Amino acid sequence: MLTFALFGAGRIGRLHAANIAAHPKARLGLVADVAEEAAQAVAAQHGASVGSVEEALASDRIDAVLIATSTDTHAPLIEAAAAAGKAILCEKPIDLDIARATAAVRTASAAGVPLAVGFNRRFDASFAALKARLDAGDIGTPEIVSIASRDPSPPPLAYVRVSGGLFRDMMIHDLDMARWLLGEEPIEVHAMGSALVDPAIADAGDVDTALVSLRTASGRLAQISNSRRAAYGYDQRIECHGSKGMLRADNLRGTTVEIATAAGYVRDPILHFFLERYGPAYRAELDAFVEAVLTGREPAPTGEDGLAALRLADAAQQSLETGTPVRLPAS
Repeated sequence: MLTFALFGAGRIGRLHAANIAAHPKARLGLVADVAEEAAQAVAAQHGASVGSVEEALASDRIDAVLIATSTDTHAPLIEAAAAAGKAILCEKPIDLDIARATAAVRTASAAGVPLAVGFNRRFDASFAALKARLDAGDIGTPEIVSIASRDPSPPPLAYVRVSGGLFRDMMIHDLDMARWLLGEEPIEVHAMGSALVDPAIADAGDVDTALVSLRTASGRLAQISNSRRAAYGYDQRIECHGSKGMLRADNLRGTTVEIATAAGYVRDPILHFFLERYGPAYRAELDAFVEAVLTGREPAPTGEDGLAALRLADAAQQSLETGTPVRLPAS
């Protein structure tokens, strides 16, 4: 049994709290949040106590921490948890600054504590099955990875201003997926972006519509399409083209029911947003982390995976600003 302290009782924290409480090998021991009322509500719902970060890290009954606070707190919380010897599952990104993120990962590594970064899409059942078949050689050598990721609507402007930009906030998930599926590290990044959804997003210094192309040393290619607006729902699709064929994972719908009438064929719309679309993936992510910690294996995605995705996001931002491709050192 792994006892968790949850740092952050907002929307994503509440989801993690429910998953921990429902897990057969985990329990929620303590909830900490600067908004004490939010922490009390989550703790009361799941039979946990309310306390401070310091109390959680000093407690012998806390084995692991799940960090679901604002991004600017992730690195210091990772370092504090590492110093206390707690296993760590941290929401992405580790930090908006690559140097600060690197320092946090190095601190956790030096302390010998498990650190996993919350790239939950790797645990989506369809994406994981696609990856398994890719690794099994079902389509031969992968040549092109195409990822579409489009939100139903943009986040509030207050969030946009502190998010670090679309590449570090939204596309970082897709950059991690591209690395995972390509099987090689990208060495070249070319980005284009516009503010087509809301001009206020441009005023905030960000884009809401973007395309990024990646190339590996062997020539494998990936293309990522992001938009902060999809009128039809939460668009999440992957296609992998290889030397022997193609693998594809499509959107999920509420049901598989289809009605055919004189007006045509009609199906349920795709799921609305990430809480619905990736609910099972978040549970699988937690399960993988718990099993890794309890069995002494390194959990994944690792802190190094978090750093690699952030480097690609930084390169995409640089490419957008300069209008030229950005070369990265071969790993």
